[in-house]
Amino acid sequence: EVMLVDSGGGSVQTGGSLRLSCAASGFTFDRWGIGWFRQAPGKEREGVSCISSSDGGTYYIDSVKGRFTISSDVAKNAAYLQMNSLKPEDTAVYHCVLCEVRGGKAYWDPDSWGQGTQVIVSS
Repeated sequence: EVMLVDSGGGSVQTGGSLRLSCAASGFTFDRWGIGWFRQAPGKEREGVSCISSSDGGTYYIDSVKGRFTISSDVAKNAAYLQMNSLKPEDTAVYHCVLCEVRGGKAYWDPDSWGQGTQVIVSS
């Protein structure tokens, strides 16, 4: 059984940085990569970023391009999301999730969902 554990959220001011981590157990980077969804109050959840298992390819939603960087550590079965130049609209609960990048698009495993970590960006 795959378990994903989120960590690294917090509260920062606009322009600040946070680094999210996702530790995976019962999982190896041979079929799925890891990424993050986020859900803000009153908004639909959206896929933020994914790093592929096959070639390390990455996906970012347009609103975070140039500000967020995703990476993985295959030996540790972990992934990281470095979030810079944070904006109030980035405020949400971030959940790591299994995903894959193909043809520039991200595909998500709806049955995998970390417990989430809160990110709050104040103006």
